[in-house]
Amino acid sequence: MNMTQTDIFDALNDAKSDPAAMLDRMVQHLRDSRQPMELFEALKMRTRHQLGLALLPSADDPPRADDVERQLETGLLDACRETGTMLISEGKVGEGWMYLRPTGDIELSKRLIADVAIDDDNYDEMIQVLLHEGVDIGRGYQAILDRQGTCNSITIFEQSISQRGKSDQRLAAACLLDHLYNELLESIRGDILRREAPASDDESLIDLIESRPWLLGEGGYHIDTTHLQSTVRIASVLQQPEQWTKAWELTQYGKRLNHQLQYPGDEPFVDFYPAYATFYSILLGNDVDPGLKQFERKARSVDALQNGTGAVETYVDLLDRVGRHTEAVSAAIELMPDEVPPQRVVPLLIEIAGREQSDKGEQALAEIAAYCRRHGDVLGWAAAAHASA
Repeated sequence: MNMTQTDIFDALNDAKSDPAAMLDRMVQHLRDSRQPMELFEALKMRTRHQLGLALLPSADDPPRADDVERQLETGLLDACRETGTMLISEGKVGEGWMYLRPTGDIELSKRLIADVAIDDDNYDEMIQVLLHEGVDIGRGYQAILDRQGTCNSITIFEQSISQRGKSDQRLAAACLLDHLYNELLESIRGDILRREAPASDDESLIDLIESRPWLLGEGGYHIDTTHLQSTVRIASVLQQPEQWTKAWELTQYGKRLNHQLQYPGDEPFVDFYPAYATFYSILLGNDVDPGLKQFERKARSVDALQNGTGAVETYVDLLDRVGRHTEAVSAAIELMPDEVPPQRVVPLLIEIAGREQSDKGEQALAEIAAYCRRHGDVLGWAAAAHASA
């Protein structure tokens, strides 16, 4: 039962001869009355009392022993966790995250915020925490797609999410791929309905365009073609076969567009849709060797100093993703220009070598160590030697 203001002061006064009991009563009162900011300060005070410190810190506090400092930090983090939880449970996501952030407990934050609906009033706050603070990239990016549309979502991916790790990129890329694929499918079905009997529900995108060539006749299209191209490129980070299938189907749609609506990409994807069609086919296990040969030719022929190392990186990535890890390491070492610092290359190569089995893995690590020795990379050599040991 919540106390009135008079009741709590009377209760605290009754317990003042026992400071620990008095502080416990104060903490419980602030919990019961849902006063998170005050609760945080009360928990801090109780922790300081338990450690034999003055309740309120001052500039003249003497140095503390390391074990006391650690216990104080633990108590403060517990206070942050309880206060942040209370604030988020009341819908105050931004304030709650400020308290939870120091705990580093992303999973707790994600679970708590999952119960808070995104609406007009909290949209900006939710996007800041979910997306830009990295608490729930998938949900935050989906909210942007739902409210701001494809164009703004692609811009945000390019400006912000592309700078994050691959796992975060995949969460957003999956949302974008599903969104654009479904948007295109709906638009095509609507076009068919206007011209003939409705398409069957079980027809996929590739079924629809292969059986109705007139859909893309005379320069027709059903979606913003720059959005289509961006989505095909962004989806390359994804890892699931069903995602690769969708992306491949998008390339088949793109290949049927009027040539004026097909824009060149960067190497090795200058011939954009055919090159990405081969890329996704390789991942799906179709025509793997001929496809890899195509990307190997690009990796060997494209001037990396003029056009960047994208052709080499793509070839190495494909070899790795189809399970040819030792070949991937060897290709990177052979084809990466000497001007590229080994520090940019070696961490990835050690990661790839770690996916290889037994003797092949040792062979790859030995090759990496030799590469580091030739380039004078002591740190890389040590990392390779450590991984081998």
